[in-house]
Amino acid sequence: MSVGSQETYELPAVLPVGSVQDVLAALADPVRLEMVRRMSADGGPVACVRLYDGIGKSTASHHFKVLREAGITERVVIDGQVHQQLRADELEEALPGVVSAVVAATG
Repeated sequence: MSVGSQETYELPAVLPVGSVQDVLAALADPVRLEMVRRMSADGGPVACVRLYDGIGKSTASHHFKVLREAGITERVVIDGQVHQQLRADELEEALPGVVSAVVAATG
């Protein structure tokens, strides 16, 4: 939908945190795990381009979708740009210690 000269769109609804199996499956991919580590280190919304290196934009979008569908992240729009944010509080409430342990682990 266009309003004046600015494009607007609705962000998808925030999904509930998935099961432990869904969350661990999403974090099993090294690219997604690194994205979550970067979000965790930043502590707030992070511009999408700061969350990946060496992959294309469409591949990154796929990884963001997997993380969002597992309930790990949500999209946030800041100054018209989409950012990703780790749902740390919700994850800790639903799966105490699981995500923080996986993020802290080094492989």
